[in-house]
Amino acid sequence: MSESVPMPGVLLAADGVPLKARLARQRRLRQLKAVLLVLPLMLFLLLTFLLPIGALLTRSVDNPEVAAVLPQTGRALATWDGRALPGDDAFLALAADLARAKEEKTVPELAKRLNMEEPGFRSLLQKTARKMPLEAGEAPKAALLDIDERWGELPYWRAIARNGDTVTPYYLLSSLDMQQGVDGTPQLKAGEERAFLSIFGRTLWMSFWVTVWCLLLGYPLAYWLSQLPARRSNLLMILVLLPFWTSVLVRVAAWIVLLQREGLINSALMSLGLTDAPLELAFNRVGVYIAMVHILLPFVILPAYSVMKSIPPSYMRAAISLGDHPFAAFWKIYFPQTVSGVAAGALLVFIMCIGYYITPALLGSPEEQMVSYYVAFYTNVTINWGMAAALGTLLLAATLLLYTVYQRLVGSDKLSLG
Repeated sequence: MSESVPMPGVLLAADGVPLKARLARQRRLRQLKAVLLVLPLMLFLLLTFLLPIGALLTRSVDNPEVAAVLPQTGRALATWDGRALPGDDAFLALAADLARAKEEKTVPELAKRLNMEEPGFRSLLQKTARKMPLEAGEAPKAALLDIDERWGELPYWRAIARNGDTVTPYYLLSSLDMQQGVDGTPQLKAGEERAFLSIFGRTLWMSFWVTVWCLLLGYPLAYWLSQLPARRSNLLMILVLLPFWTSVLVRVAAWIVLLQREGLINSALMSLGLTDAPLELAFNRVGVYIAMVHILLPFVILPAYSVMKSIPPSYMRAAISLGDHPFAAFWKIYFPQTVSGVAAGALLVFIMCIGYYITPALLGSPEEQMVSYYVAFYTNVTINWGMAAALGTLLLAATLLLYTVYQRLVGSDKLSLG
């Protein structure tokens, strides 16, 4: 029996298997082991992070109340143009739906949803439902108008027609101070009805200034720590990390004690004769800025310090020895190499700022509340999950946009500046 002769140029393993096939098999086994190792973490993130967020975001467009309680009315209004009162079939369908809703006790949730669209709808529906069902042979249109003349006004019928589907842009549009017009196109609300655009603007403005102050304070401190001997810098770094061991709520409460009119800072300033009266440092924007900068400052220092520590000091010495001014050498040689770490810290601070809740809620006035305050308000007070989810969706979109911009600017392997 003749032995198999290997093909020329093909390397074989000890068992006669081609070496290339053996290496490919081992590579696949290593990849499978890596996937199995991270699989529990992926499942944990999926079940505890991605699925809850996805479920919450769907609430921003979820609209089951009207479609479930007024199905016949929705079908009757499907082809209605909204420019004149609907026909008798719509009044008949509404009377039948309200009679069934009264028996099933679903009128309150319907009234709550439609009252968001048109003020006064709650009282209209409750008043009408009490008279349901109509007497046999009674004309539904005349009967409904006799119960309440508001059934002869177009805005109430338009609100029902807009919500005939189980998906609605209402919450997202309201979060942007917009509404659907008669023809269904989005349009800005009247000036006195707008609120959320200014809230989003305030959130971004306050986050911007907190980030700026963190950069102005954190960059020099990170540079100083990077220039110290390792033993001293490690000791001082413990002081930078120390606030992480204290609850944010405790730190905010401590700032309230320090910044209030009878607090330690005002008492010290007045005892030194620097001020004649207490300064307003708490329950305004100044106090919010001070507390947020104190809490978020380490998030700038740590990435900046890690980048600065990796820059060889010989670069600066070489530039100075070649005749460059120390400041010019710092700006042209040292600073560009730290931009990636500083940008990462600034992005992290800004993203955390736009979602901040506790500090503005405790140390700020109503004029300092940010978007996250209203997410909590709609979640815990008014139980309006749609608006809470819509505001959360916009915050998430802003965060993803910022991260995309960051990746475009400093996400490359090497950041080129000029």
